[in-house]
Amino acid sequence: MKNQSTIKHIFFDLDHTLWDFETNSKKSYEFIFKQNDLEIEIDLFLQHYIPINFKYWKLFREEQVTKEKLRYGRLKETFDLLNYTIKDELIYKLADEYLENLSNYNQLFDGTIELLDYLKPKYKLHIITNGFKETQFQKLEKSGLLNYFDVIVTSECVGVKKPNPKIFFHALKQATAETYESVMIGDSLEADIYGAKNVGIKSFYVNFADINNANNKGDTFILINELLEIKQYL
Repeated sequence: MKNQSTIKHIFFDLDHTLWDFETNSKKSYEFIFKQNDLEIEIDLFLQHYIPINFKYWKLFREEQVTKEKLRYGRLKETFDLLNYTIKDELIYKLADEYLENLSNYNQLFDGTIELLDYLKPKYKLHIITNGFKETQFQKLEKSGLLNYFDVIVTSECVGVKKPNPKIFFHALKQATAETYESVMIGDSLEADIYGAKNVGIKSFYVNFADINNANNKGDTFILINELLEIKQYL
């Protein structure tokens, strides 16, 4: 990545990038299952749920399912695979309680606070997220991240989701930023990295598992396996 000296604005994804979604999601499900007396082995549940949730979020990004269908469908399909009999009424209740409790758990990825403390005096920091507006703001507030960011853009506010160019251009406008002076940091090649590339923004691809394109370091994006590696470049 060239011309780092021109960078003034850094746009972050939230889930899976700074906020440890899988850890916090597991804790939320453990809590609501206990509250509702569901006898489900949590790791077995997550073994099925995680890929189903990933599938539904991809469909959600592509405008193929609604928010309501995502919230219901990911649970319904998981319970069906587990052959666990459950009424629709309880599925809807669990879907609500999951989001209500999710922001009560705020594990961050290693290096998150140190990185933000390092970047904050030097750059304007912003968030672009496909997550639900109310839930994302609760996560930012309860995890102590909110005050680091100047502009927070959610897909619900804009009406489209990453990688749609409209959400990136909206964020740039809100931040009074130009593409050449901005970078994107995120964990999704499709939503964050290619989305940013399509509007002319370079990026850091956060890949904690070191899978997929592990050797791909070029003019478009830099792959990192730990957040603090970003300090080498900015």
